[in-house]
Amino acid sequence: VQLVESGGGLVQPGGSLRLSCAASGFTFSNYDMSWYRQAPGKGRDLVAAITRAGRSTNYADSVKGRFTISRDDAKNTVYLQMNSLNLDDTAVYYCLAANIFGSSFWGQGTQVTVSS
Repeated sequence: VQLVESGGGLVQPGGSLRLSCAASGFTFSNYDMSWYRQAPGKGRDLVAAITRAGRSTNYADSVKGRFTISRDDAKNTVYLQMNSLNLDDTAVYYCLAANIFGSSFWGQGTQVTVSS
């Protein structure tokens, strides 16, 4: 089982990034997918989530209207489009796969740094 995040990097305030999380080793379409982030010295917080087949999504209040989560089951990939980035978005971003039977997997994380 693998979840591999990519797309992080350094961006200026107001900029955009698109994160990807490529899954392998399990039936991706059977899993709800989420993005979490962890800033230095803080806990890991939910950013956005999408259910199987993309039936519904939900977002942390701090990112509503700026971030969009999506999934492509044909590519076993979940995305996080991040627009209007600000300094508070600086964190390591992780993807999580979870199903209704309690099975879950984490990726290794990708660093997003927003700085002028």
